[in-house]
Amino acid sequence: MILLTPDIRFALRANDINHRAAQRDGKPEPDPVPVLKLFNPLGPATWLATELAEDGDALFGLADLGFGCPELGYFSLSEIASVRLPFGLGIERDLGFETTHRLSVWADAARRCGSILDAQSEFRRTANRAATELPRPRG
Repeated sequence: MILLTPDIRFALRANDINHRAAQRDGKPEPDPVPVLKLFNPLGPATWLATELAEDGDALFGLADLGFGCPELGYFSLSEIASVRLPFGLGIERDLGFETTHRLSVWADAARRCGSILDAQSEFRRTANRAATELPRPRG
């Protein structure tokens, strides 16, 4: 599986460039939404990435290896891509991943819940509750 499509690579690089520009100019650092979710199809390891460094390998985002302590930081795309799992599987990209939550919101929720996957479930439950609690139009 291709882990980075050209569009995802472009978005990740753009976020990195914006981050570096903010640092250089003394402006507040941006808090982008994750544009990439990678996961282990046989286990709990999950990564959310917002940036790709100029080297084309160092991703920045939220990493959760399944030990109950998701962390913000850099992780290596090449190392993740080199993981070989049973049955000929490898780390996969979540093809349907979309979010409106910024990385800081993901990090707070994942730390509170203990994992990225549990945070994602919490976001879905909250969205479903909000959808069912909307007032119905009078007619």
